[in-house]
Amino acid sequence: MPYDEELVQRVRLLLPPRLKVEEKNMMGARTFMVQGKMCVCVVHDDLMARIDPGEYEAALKKKGCREMDYTGRPMKGFVFVGPEGTKSKRDLETWVNMALEYNAIAKVSKKKRNPKGK
Repeated sequence: MPYDEELVQRVRLLLPPRLKVEEKNMMGARTFMVQGKMCVCVVHDDLMARIDPGEYEAALKKKGCREMDYTGRPMKGFVFVGPEGTKSKRDLETWVNMALEYNAIAKVSKKKRNPKGK
């Protein structure tokens, strides 16, 4: 199982229906795009949240939170939260709400163009 289906369902229930939410499978994770922007993902049994970079350092001190580091360089504004930080509904709501708050002001990533113009 590439991602925790129960955690996916719990996240799904926290996302307000009024928002334009699209779910995608990306790189073995279940990604929730809100208003066309990556908001949260479930990767294995972790939650990945895109949060305000200004809150990044404080977020790393919270239960279960760690840097998102795929390439040897952490991405400021993106964090992983392990099961100990998403176990309760309240804890999960905190992370989803942080991601939704930043999503409201985050810029949409530009789509990469194929260098051959295709």
